[in-house]
Amino acid sequence: MTQYMDFEKPLAEIEGKAEELRALARANEDMDVTQEAAALDVKAKAMLEELYQSLTPWRKCQVARHAERPHCQDYIDTLFTDYTPLAGDRNFADDHAVMGGLARLNDRPVMVIGHEKGTDTKSRIERNFGMARPEGYRKAIRLMDLAHRFNLPVITLVDTPGAYPGKGAEERGQSEAIARSTEKCLQIGVPLISVIIGEGGSGGAVAFATANRVAMLEHSVYSVISPEGCASILWKDAEKMREAAEALRLTADDLKKLGVIDRIIAEPVGGAHRDPTAAIAAVGRALEAMLDDLDGKDGATLIQDRRNKFIRIGDSGIAA
Repeated sequence: MTQYMDFEKPLAEIEGKAEELRALARANEDMDVTQEAAALDVKAKAMLEELYQSLTPWRKCQVARHAERPHCQDYIDTLFTDYTPLAGDRNFADDHAVMGGLARLNDRPVMVIGHEKGTDTKSRIERNFGMARPEGYRKAIRLMDLAHRFNLPVITLVDTPGAYPGKGAEERGQSEAIARSTEKCLQIGVPLISVIIGEGGSGGAVAFATANRVAMLEHSVYSVISPEGCASILWKDAEKMREAAEALRLTADDLKKLGVIDRIIAEPVGGAHRDPTAAIAAVGRALEAMLDDLDGKDGATLIQDRRNKFIRIGDSGIAA
């Protein structure tokens, strides 16, 4: 059953009426509702296209957080073969908010690392809603080191509201772990590709996305802080999250113009959750293209390319 967001309520009514008609027809074989249901389908499709043609930044946040949006596990299961998960930071514990391991992308050996939010109450609690602790970032550092040693491209899939701000995490050096992970991204001499598949929240996302090529799904968001958090700080009112979302310039279109990301990956009409298979396939094609673009570059060139990319983001020539 489709989960509708608040701005999709008119669409939910139309699609609900179409389904009611079909349910009545199934219960009564003599009833023919084909034309009526088809007319409602056409109306719903037109409304869906209209809604998603001009989503506000806040609505994009809602789409990026949709519970049925494909998660890291879905991408790994669909796009990669021979996936061998690697666990633990060899220091404290295994953080289930971060998953990663050796795999093949169309027979190309790679290291894949990503945030996993979970899909139901039990798994979301186990995965801490995609909010990594220090051991998660230290696990990512270990996997990036391994990839560097064996000359494997690194692919990161970012989907986190931010690093976990709990007391234990802070006691174990959360900020230091994030900084070290970001530093490691800048140090490895292999291609590093990152895709924001849902939320890219603060340093928790940057620690995975300091890459040679950064892509975003069309309705993903990437920002230094959540709109709610920004509104609470600036206006002392979390309900001003719509204004904050506008000010944060967190959409893929804004970030492409600012030079923060390199590529926007189109989503199916209605968002990735409406057609996960198509969305995942689009990400797969983008990954292949970005890896092909970096093929043949030596380690020193890749490192310099990565450093230059992020230095240029602050150039005065980039529109504010």
